[in-house]
Amino acid sequence: MESAIAPHLRCPRSRERRIADDFQPPFPAWTARGKTESSQRVMGYFGVQWREDTQAEQAGHLLAALVRQLGDGEAAQGIERADFIDSAGYANGVAIGYWPDPDSYRVWWQQHVAWWADPARESEGMGLYREIYLPRSTHLETLFSAADRLEGVGVLLGERSAETIQEHGYWGGMRDRIPASQTDALASSGGRVVQEEAPLRRRVISHEGVALIRSGQDWSDVTGEELTLYRDRIEPTLRAGMAFLRDEGLAIGCYFNRYMRVSIENGGKPCRSFGMSAWRDLASMESWAEHHPTHKAIFGDFLQVVQQLQGRLALRLFHEVAVLQSDAQILEYIGCHDRTGMLNGAI
Repeated sequence: MESAIAPHLRCPRSRERRIADDFQPPFPAWTARGKTESSQRVMGYFGVQWREDTQAEQAGHLLAALVRQLGDGEAAQGIERADFIDSAGYANGVAIGYWPDPDSYRVWWQQHVAWWADPARESEGMGLYREIYLPRSTHLETLFSAADRLEGVGVLLGERSAETIQEHGYWGGMRDRIPASQTDALASSGGRVVQEEAPLRRRVISHEGVALIRSGQDWSDVTGEELTLYRDRIEPTLRAGMAFLRDEGLAIGCYFNRYMRVSIENGGKPCRSFGMSAWRDLASMESWAEHHPTHKAIFGDFLQVVQQLQGRLALRLFHEVAVLQSDAQILEYIGCHDRTGMLNGAI
């Protein structure tokens, strides 16, 4: 067993973990490790938003164009498509990609910025957005329930911890896995400001300490009784919790939440979904996870299924969490409604 924090990021703690040094987690889990010493990664979410069913075909063409662009030049890694319905009832398709460092992303962006800046984007008749997050390695953590398959930023990092990690299976493990938490409270400060750059173009200037999470499930190997339990018990409770955050999360510090189904387009694997949300700070996310009835229901149903199956699960779970500085967020929206992403509740 080893610490989730990579050896080169460990330092003497001035802030204590929530576990004792001899803590034994109740089940194994792993974290992703980077192949390089790059101090900053890039997560890119490029979205298309539409309201009417008659726009679906056009939206599909736009999304396909975004996916092709992600594969051009200084191409993104781990490219995926995903879909969701947002809090205003709009359909959204998202192209997702990761870059190993900001320089790689900037080279790619210079090759494609003209398409985004073209006034034609403002006359598409639907919304477009790009949300780019640049988490520092000191402010990023990942968790995987299985050792043989990586997801999300883990695909970019490319490796995993050699052993199961210690900091999981208890409230507070998420914070304890973030290297910066050894010395930093990871608090937030400031607010969000919306800048109108053109009649249909808006940019959000965000604040320090925003917490971002992508938390997913892969049931592609699940069969029999476990599949029935997942479909009938785990997934409905999960969906209800995701809907609460989507529709009512702003009051508890959740700026937006998307419960997304990964598409099989462009080679995507079936039977995968994830929740993706941004929060005022890590403390707000932790409070919901530990205390709110919607998350308690998710956690409780999962534990009951684990006990019923005597711990033998083919379901794979993962998440990635980042605490972001203001300059590590690029948030641009074209023709999107006011509850889209980081526009939601911003001034």
